[in-house]
This record gives sequence, C-alpha cells and structure tokens, in this order.
Amino acid sequence: MKYIFRHRVRLKKEFLNKNIFLFLDYDGTLTPIVESPDKAILSKKTKVLLERLSKDRGCKLAIISGRSLKDIKERVGLKDLIYVGNHGLEIEGPKIRFRNFISQRYRKILERIKEVLNKKLTNIKGAFIEDKGLTLTIHYRLVNKSDIPLVETIFREAIILYRVRNQIKIRYGKMFFEIRPPINWDKGKVVLWLLAREQFKRTIRTILPIYIGDDVTDEDAFKVLKNKGLTIFVGEPKRSYAKYYLRDTDEVSDFLNRICQS
Repeated sequence: MKYIFRHRVRLKKEFLNKNIFLFLDYDGTLTPIVESPDKAILSKKTKVLLERLSKDRGCKLAIISGRSLKDIKERVGLKDLIYVGNHGLEIEGPKIRFRNFISQRYRKILERIKEVLNKKLTNIKGAFIEDKGLTLTIHYRLVNKSDIPLVETIFREAIILYRVRNQIKIRYGKMFFEIRPPINWDKGKVVLWLLAREQFKRTIRTILPIYIGDDVTDEDAFKVLKNKGLTIFVGEPKRSYAKYYLRDTDEVSDFLNRICQS
C-alpha cells in the first residue's frame, strides 16, 4: 500500500471533473477504536466535514457500517446522505429504503444462539453480546488475554451446528465475532449496487468512488473497487486489497478536508 498523502498531485488530477462517491466506514475510520461500541462518538470536526460533503453537489456520501441502521443514523445524525447498516442488510437515504429479507427461521436460530452465549459468557469478565437485530456481534476486547481462548471455544460450540448446515455465516473482525444471515451480500456488493444507481442518474461526468475503511469487512469493498477508484485502508500498512493507506482517524479527517477543498 502507498501512503496517500505522498501522492497529492495525482489526487488533484483524480478529483478533476469528476463526481465523487465517498464510502466511509464508521468505527476505526471516522472514530477511533474504543473499548465498547457505545463510546465511539463522532467528533465535532468530523461531523462538520461530513455535513459539508453531504451538501456538496459534486459529492455523494454513504456511511457503511456493521452497526444497526438505527444506531449509525443516531450517531452521525445528518441528512442528505446514505446510511448502510448491518454491512448492507439495511439501507436508507434520499429516495432509498432497503431492508434485506431475513427469514423467521434465521431469526429463531439467532435467538437460540444468543440465549446459549448469554448463559456461557456471563462469567467471563469483559465479554458481551451486541444484538443488532439482523446480526449478533460478540465482543471480547475487554476480556483478559488468558480468557480469550475460552471465549473462542464457547463461540465455536454455540454456532458449529448451524454453520455446517449453512444456516448462518460468520465474520471475524477486530476483537469480535459476528453472526450474519447465510446470504451472498456484503459491503462490496452494496458499493457496486449504489454506484450502479448513481451512474444511471449521471450521464455526463465520471463518478470517482472512494472507499475508506479499517476492518476485514471492508476488504470486500476494496476488492471490487480495484482499478475503479481510490481504496484507502486506515491503520498501519498491512496486506490488503486497498491501494492506499492513512495512519489514523485524524488523517481521515485531513483527507476529508482536502476533498472539501478540491
């Protein structure tokens, strides 16, 4: 990956005569990674930048998060942009309202798994379950290192039967496990769908997609946008489908500010 601020001249050329479609993850991208999800608060500076971008006719803005739609909307609290919750299972924005069909069978399975995990994780300090309606996330960032193998074992035992039957999907992120519906839908497919909708409406200027994210779940988007736009990983450089990187959330804000000024 290349450090994007070393390619300022090229960036200016990329932005020239193009409409920008900006896709942003939330946790670890717009806000630093914190001990628990409820503490991830958007800074005033970043919120002002997002508001400016959302009102810019040359820029379309989408927040793509693993959080529930209700949660991410409340945390950002702005109009005129697209909110994507649960990695694309819920989408809402100007003239968009989408909710992926989830069977009652899956919902019952999710509830059973949640009951089992609640019982078995109750005595492990720091482990907790985030119920996002359509998905379940098991967080262990606050768990003592010596207890993490036990959390992993409990999780595997709770989901193994449903997983081998292909009744659920599992995603692993930064200190969490996530249970999702067994459907072929992810951040990458959401990005392509939203881009296709936007391209249909615009026939003159070229659309430049920019995706910024920090987690494993963002790799699907980095992959589909290869050679189609700017893909930016947030954090220390590592193996990724992203072409560029920014070091932290402060640099993300600086980059957003550069877009506002372009």
